[in-house]
Amino acid sequence: MMMDYVPILSPAKSLNEDVNQVAETTPVFIRKAKTINTHIRDLSPEELMDLQKISRNLAELNAERNATWSVDAHDKGIPALFAFSGDVYQGLDASTLSDAAIERARNGVLILSGLYGVLRPFDAMLPYRLEMGTKLSIGKSPNLHNYWRRDVTRFINEHFKGRTLVNLASKEYAAAMSKKGLTVTVLDVEFKDFSKGEYKVIGFYAKKARGYFARFLLESVPKTIRDLQAFDVEGYAWSQEHSTDTKMVFIRG
Repeated sequence: MMMDYVPILSPAKSLNEDVNQVAETTPVFIRKAKTINTHIRDLSPEELMDLQKISRNLAELNAERNATWSVDAHDKGIPALFAFSGDVYQGLDASTLSDAAIERARNGVLILSGLYGVLRPFDAMLPYRLEMGTKLSIGKSPNLHNYWRRDVTRFINEHFKGRTLVNLASKEYAAAMSKKGLTVTVLDVEFKDFSKGEYKVIGFYAKKARGYFARFLLESVPKTIRDLQAFDVEGYAWSQEHSTDTKMVFIRG
């Protein structure tokens, strides 16, 4: 069944390399990812610490990853939907999705990526860490947002025509899409908790909720806005007061 509502996700910093699922496809923009790799593969741990604002241990790990990254190595890559293990992906819990939901995910989920641009659920990826907001210039592009924006936008327009994008990505990653250039409908979804007298986005809870919502889309296959409004996982409820025509807000507390 074709999904009318397509979740767009951010990747996660933490990875799960022990995955039972097998990758089936090569990332669409693997050659552009290779260009990025040529800019970072020889950076020392000290240079990565400065560029990515990470600890020495993480910098040493990622210097090794960058140095051994290659297009050919993707033959043993991890399917993207199952590779990430951060808060969003704990909420999504892809390994426990029904077979039907996993089948829908093949052409109904998109992950934005600083290194790969876009990742489809069964695209083979290699362990990496490169956030979209990293201040890395590539050729004439002053940053990764600029490097990817045209390709990401074109890919979405071509592959999701007639469908609605449910934007569950963080602002950092959503900036890789040109909303003016998109020809598909985009619906932003936000989760707020009541704290200190007001409703606000609380990072940890909001990330988990984005994963819950992506799972809801895959398992329930909503067909209308009213179907989307029915989401009620972990005590969240749709708020007409806080929502607009282009943003759906769920509140809790």
